[in-house]
Amino acid sequence: MNDIDAWVWWLVAAAALGIPLVVTAMPEFGMLAVGAVAAAVASGFGADLVVQVLVFVIVSVALIAVVRPIAARHRSQRPQLATGVDALKGRQAVVLERVDGTGGRIKLAGEVWSARALDTGRAYEAGQEVDVVDIEGATAIIM
Repeated sequence: MNDIDAWVWWLVAAAALGIPLVVTAMPEFGMLAVGAVAAAVASGFGADLVVQVLVFVIVSVALIAVVRPIAARHRSQRPQLATGVDALKGRQAVVLERVDGTGGRIKLAGEVWSARALDTGRAYEAGQEVDVVDIEGATAIIM
């Protein structure tokens, strides 16, 4: 064990931390792996074990403290470009067959959709323009 330099052990630790990163997709393991690589670099420059451990802890904690809030902020933001059914919400459609609280048909984005009125007591006649407020399954909710 004394024949292997400390920087090699730090690189082994970094690789070992990379395995749960891939298996669990928890980015914290990647940040700990980067901390281990930084400790390997410190070891390569001749730092003693205490300094190596301090470098590992400081780099790992700094990455977790800085990167996690940024990642959480990006995860909570809605995509700027709406796709799929999200892109259809808020669009206008034309009623093809009478739509009421039980159903009907509309033309939305060039396609024929099942639809029902948001207000169950309201009915929309063929030819009327309506707004799509939601999509539930394959049914557009209109008003």
